Amino acid sequence: MPNKKSGHIEEFALISWIQDKAGQGDHLSLGIGDDCAIQPQQSHQDLLTSTDLLIEGIHFKREWSSMFDLGRKSAAVNISDIAAMGGTPQSLFLGIGRPKTMTDGEVEDFISGVIAEAGSHGAVLAGGDSCAAPEGLMISVTVQGAISAGDAICRQGASYGDAVYVSGPLGDSALALSLLQNGQQPDDYLAQRFHTPAPQVALGQKLSSRHLATAMLDISDGLLGDLGHILEASKVGADLMLTNLPLSDSFQRALNKDPELIDLALAGGEDYGLVFTSPLKDLSDQIDAEFTVTKVGVISPTPGLRIFQDNGDLYSCKRRGFDHFS
Repeated sequence: MPNKKSGHIEEFALISWIQDKAGQGDHLSLGIGDDCAIQPQQSHQDLLTSTDLLIEGIHFKREWSSMFDLGRKSAAVNISDIAAMGGTPQSLFLGIGRPKTMTDGEVEDFISGVIAEAGSHGAVLAGGDSCAAPEGLMISVTVQGAISAGDAICRQGASYGDAVYVSGPLGDSALALSLLQNGQQPDDYLAQRFHTPAPQVALGQKLSSRHLATAMLDISDGLLGDLGHILEASKVGADLMLTNLPLSDSFQRALNKDPELIDLALAGGEDYGLVFTSPLKDLSDQIDAEFTVTKVGVISPTPGLRIFQDNGDLYSCKRRGFDHFS
């Protein structure tokens, strides 16, 4: 880290350090160092942009995670939005409100995590802002990506008869959070799923380039909440099969002891897999074996979202998708 005065690195010295560490992507004609980054546009591409906030005490607690992993997660949850439209992430813009309790070393570790996660998806940290915060760390990340013009997968395209798919297991992150909140340490697998989620960029790109999905979102607020957004935008309903939900071994072991935990798989949130609809009832011969997708239901013309048990009875989830203002 560069020299500092009054106990903390000076703002513009920090910016200069970040500029040197982040480098510059080939897609930029100008990155960090001016009032705006400059990204030339090509006529055959669409620019995708999304922003997320993470606030200490709401989205995370610093004592639960290393600052490097928190930086990775801050980038990952934004990159996941690009994945949800089938795009390629390119640029991240980071804003932090830094509390006095955050050391220079913690700042360095956090930003290094952001840069590492961005780089693992071919993206670059291209700018941002920093300021003092009265209490608690505040993080704002804006991500931009590109996709071939007209190929973005939106949420309003689901149609009657489409199958509903999810990628990856459900409920792991929510289970890890529940354990942490109760003073228990999740196993290594669950902890990894909570602290360092993996955006499904390659799968999103595959679904987009082969036009396999009619609607798609990433699962950030829980399967029921995010699928509900698709149903509302598409003006359709859906029928889900409870026993079709993909669950990890760690989650299944916990579920065997407490069957009510199934609600975490339905509505726990922060899975950061993809939920999408497709007219194809079997995608096994359409996508590579490296991608795991599970058919969990079907789109119905009847409004609403219904969950069926094996015996045909309806299941009522006691949780709802996450809502900051509920």
